[in-house]
Amino acid sequence: MSVEPKLTRFNQNVLSKFQIYNSIFMTLPFDSITKTGVLLPLFHETCKKGFASGDDPITIVDTFFSKYQARRNKESQINLLFRFIQYIERQVVLFDAVEDAAFPIINNMEGLGTLRNLKETAMSQNKMEDLRAYLEEFKVRIVLTAHPTQFYPGSVLGIITDLTEAIKDNNLNEINNLFAQLGKTPFFKREKPTPLDEAKSLIWYLENVFYTSFGKIYNYIQQNIYTDNKKHNEIINIGFWPGGDRDGNPYVKPKTTIKVAKKLKTAVLKKYYQDLKALRRKLTFRGVEDRVIKLETRLYDFSINLNTANPISLQELTTELVSIRDFIVEEHQSLYVKEINSLLNRVQLFGYHFATLDIRQDSRIHNSVFNTVINSLIENGSDVFPENYNDLSESEQIKILSEVGGAPIDVNAFEDEMVRNTLKSMQAIKTIQVTNGERGANRYIISNNQTALNVMQLFAMLKMVAFNDNLTVDVVPLFETIDDLENAPAVMEQLYTNLAYKAHLQSRGNKQTIMLGFSDGTKDGGYLMANWGIFRAKELLTEISRKYDVTAIFFDGRGGPPARGGGKTHQFYSSLGSTIEDKEVQLTIQGQTISSNFGTLESSQYNLEQLISSGVGNRIFVNRNELSDADRVVMTDLAETSYQTYKNFKSHPMFLPYLERISTLKYYSKTNIGSRPSKRGNSDRLVFSDLRAIPFVGSWSQLKQNVPGFYGVGTALKKYEDAGELDKVKQLYNNSKFFKTLIENSMMSLTKSFFDLTKYMAKDEEFGEFWRIIYNEYEITKSLLLKLTGYANLMENEPTGKASIDMREAIVLPLLTIQQYALKKIQELEKNGVGKDNNEKKIYEKLVTRSLFGNINASRNSA
Repeated sequence: MSVEPKLTRFNQNVLSKFQIYNSIFMTLPFDSITKTGVLLPLFHETCKKGFASGDDPITIVDTFFSKYQARRNKESQINLLFRFIQYIERQVVLFDAVEDAAFPIINNMEGLGTLRNLKETAMSQNKMEDLRAYLEEFKVRIVLTAHPTQFYPGSVLGIITDLTEAIKDNNLNEINNLFAQLGKTPFFKREKPTPLDEAKSLIWYLENVFYTSFGKIYNYIQQNIYTDNKKHNEIINIGFWPGGDRDGNPYVKPKTTIKVAKKLKTAVLKKYYQDLKALRRKLTFRGVEDRVIKLETRLYDFSINLNTANPISLQELTTELVSIRDFIVEEHQSLYVKEINSLLNRVQLFGYHFATLDIRQDSRIHNSVFNTVINSLIENGSDVFPENYNDLSESEQIKILSEVGGAPIDVNAFEDEMVRNTLKSMQAIKTIQVTNGERGANRYIISNNQTALNVMQLFAMLKMVAFNDNLTVDVVPLFETIDDLENAPAVMEQLYTNLAYKAHLQSRGNKQTIMLGFSDGTKDGGYLMANWGIFRAKELLTEISRKYDVTAIFFDGRGGPPARGGGKTHQFYSSLGSTIEDKEVQLTIQGQTISSNFGTLESSQYNLEQLISSGVGNRIFVNRNELSDADRVVMTDLAETSYQTYKNFKSHPMFLPYLERISTLKYYSKTNIGSRPSKRGNSDRLVFSDLRAIPFVGSWSQLKQNVPGFYGVGTALKKYEDAGELDKVKQLYNNSKFFKTLIENSMMSLTKSFFDLTKYMAKDEEFGEFWRIIYNEYEITKSLLLKLTGYANLMENEPTGKASIDMREAIVLPLLTIQQYALKKIQELEKNGVGKDNNEKKIYEKLVTRSLFGNINASRNSA
């Protein structure tokens, strides 16, 4: 049977269905204001025509009211704008649900990049043994973070899940009910979530998505790639940051970390119990049924009370399941053995930990805590550190830290809460390893890591406070800024040549995890330099690690959009050459990316398989993507030129004022979507170094300018065009999958930009020149990317992705207009000297804040 092209399938199963269901949705009476559903399309058309004519948002809104609702007073007009926001938020949910429902129809679940395709390719090339051998050492780890880019509260996520299923089944009655429920369910949180709340939200995905999709993937590998019925490398696992990520979040306490670990353990025990309960109905054989009932009872008791008098260890559970399976093979013709193996596979994957809790803190906090601790030890006459420790050189301090073991430290004796909590977090790791197994928490990430001393301070504190000479924790430096990335190889060589640290690595399998931050890298150095800087850092770190017989494991701190390392993530991993270690793929998945790429069973399985295949296929099948010397020169020059362009842009005197007064930056903290503060420092003045990457990138996205995803790219390309050497860049584009992916991701950023929205700023006395600088770079970048690729339009090679973006942008156009209208009104009020307590200003500020939700959710990877 012939299959329609992907775009046709998208149009039929997403766009057409959305239009049908949207027409039903628009007629439902959700509120007391009549005709809201009728007025919204009229407002949308007014916005569309207004921007095409060059009107500013205030003119567009005033035109709409004068033409269609002339009798409304000011208060009634504002109320209608709020109602429009509510409607649009729910339209976005509807589109999400329709698109999720169509995922397995639009995407080929057995096509390129899937495990089935991987296996068939290996068989056709007679490389099954190579595939099996590589899978024994290859791993993919996705790490779920609590970073606030998800604006849907849990109740709305539940509705999306139910609505997706109802749309799949074409259950119109259920769809109507869910529409009504959607209309009455709040989309914003009146209070900030606690770190424990964030953990509970993500545990929902573990229970309802990953437990099943990971299990299916591992079952397929065990049954179809390996055929020996032996236990093999688990290949996929999950990391977990909520409750453990203390960096910049004072609300994550050691007690929180312990509570989250308990929640994770309880959740996975309940999943095992549910599976065993289902098995019990099938395993009704003599000599089996009683054993299954007994095991089920013990699991149930343990899952509802971790302190039960009769707990069951992970080893006991595994041993009994294997024994039951073997007995069935011998006595009952292997009936339902496949189902038992499926449960055993999940037990191997998830243990008693479900996901591995990472602990993270900033190196500057560690330094402060460490100094407090050693000063206390010295004052109390301890001989662990010499009295002149603080006067010693860095290398001398590292030598002393190398020799430190356990020390008699009373953690509760410290008055400073940060000191107590930091040290207790280290003790919490050991506690979790006892209760959930070592995989429950076995690595500590040092953000803003700059020196080997940063690593050795933590190394020593972990031993002193909790682990003595048996340190079962991986110390993970995180390099983020351009300078830190350049210094990273020297830092790691200093560690590799330290005998104590070398011995620690040997005890951990001679593997060193190194985290690299795309978000802060882009904020610091711009799009091209951040990505090229990380690529080069990985090459040099691989080289230095191999020199000392250490396997480097790269952990990528990626966000949703291209500006934060997102976009076509799996293509990056398939583009690595032999100069970059690739035995593991590790990356953060956060906020919108969790729900959009892994929110359903189908999308989760598909995208996980793409990650696995990109890493494995790159090693086994494809010619390695080695950059030639000539291509390296061009890539380096492009990165350097774009970096200088971006640095000049950042140093413009209007850069910070523009963000502070024109964008939605300061409104992020009012959204109550995350427990972590939206900036690092406490200063009332905006300081660039205090800016977190999420609100920074998100604010440009709200303006529909997406600066971090393209700025500097156009200028770098123009340098080659002006010199008549654009062919050199075209050669790089054709030769390098890495560079091609960078370009395609930047195209996505450009596609999601809409400068007509803010064109009125070009005439602004204060910010007009700065706006034109951004717009000119956008125009240059767009023109030269099209020339480089030979495309007539942006994203021409991805018509389905572009169609999805276009529809989402159309849905939120009225929302963007309302946001800009409110921002412009606020600016006018401030120019007239109105204070922060002015009621009119507060209403407009509320409009801005409420408009954030739908805009972010519609983009799916904007922050």
